Amino acid sequence: MRNQPQSDALKRIVEVMAKLRDPINGCPWDSQQTWHSLIAYTLEEAYEVADAIEGSDQSTLPEELGDLLFQVVFYSRIAEEQNLFDLQDVIHRLCDKLQIRHPHVFSDANYTENELELAWHKSKAKERESKKLYSALDDIPLALPALTRAQKLQRRAANEGFDWKQTAPVFAKLDEEILELKQALSNNEPAEIQDEMGDLLFTLVNIARHLDLDAETCLRQASSKFERRYRSVEKHYQQKDQSIKDISDDELEACWQKVKSSE
Repeated sequence: MRNQPQSDALKRIVEVMAKLRDPINGCPWDSQQTWHSLIAYTLEEAYEVADAIEGSDQSTLPEELGDLLFQVVFYSRIAEEQNLFDLQDVIHRLCDKLQIRHPHVFSDANYTENELELAWHKSKAKERESKKLYSALDDIPLALPALTRAQKLQRRAANEGFDWKQTAPVFAKLDEEILELKQALSNNEPAEIQDEMGDLLFTLVNIARHLDLDAETCLRQASSKFERRYRSVEKHYQQKDQSIKDISDDELEACWQKVKSSE
C-alpha cells in the first residue's frame, strides 16, 4: 500500500477525470459519454467486482474496485459540468446518510438491536418521504437482477407487516405454485406457463428470505457448482475423444454422480 495521503489520491482521480472530459484535449470517447450511456458499463463493473471477490482474486480486486470507483467519478464529473453537484457533494451526502443511519456509532445514545432496526427503517421511510416516494416499494430499482429485486420487494413489504410469520405457510405456497405450474403445462398455454413459472420463482425467493439467505447468492453458487461439475464431465469425455451429445442418459448420469462424489 502506498503511503500517500488519501486527499492526494482523491485529488488525482478528479484531475484525471477532468482531463479525460476536456472537450479539446481530452479523450473523444470519454467526452461524449452521458449518464445514460454509462449505465451498462457501471453494471458490468459491479459484476466484475463480484467475480473477483467470489473467485478470491485479490490481485485483481483493487483494479476492479478502481474501475467501479471510476464510474462514480465519471457521473460526478458530468454533473459538475452542468453545475448540478460534484464528487465532494456525493461524498458528503453519503457521510451524512451513514451518520444518520448509525446513531449507535455517531451518538452517545444506547440502542437495543430491535431499536436499531426500527431506527433504520424510520430513517429510510423519512428519506423516501422527502423524495415524495410514499409507497414502501417506490424506490426499488427496476434494473436490479430479478432475484434481488424480488427479495427486496418482499423485504420491504415484510417491514410493513405484510408477511408470513413462519416458514410453513411459505412451503405450502410453494406446493401450491408447483401444482399450478403443472396445470398450466397441461393446458399448454404459453402465457399461463410463464406466469406460473414466475410465481414459482417468486415463492422460492420468499423461502430464501425466510431462511435468512440471499436468493441471488444461492443461485450464483448453484450456477458455479453446475459449471464446475459440467466442465469435469465434459473434460472426461473430451479426453476419450467423445462428445456429450453422443453419450446415453444413463451413462451421463453415472458420470455426473461420480463427479459429485469426488468433490
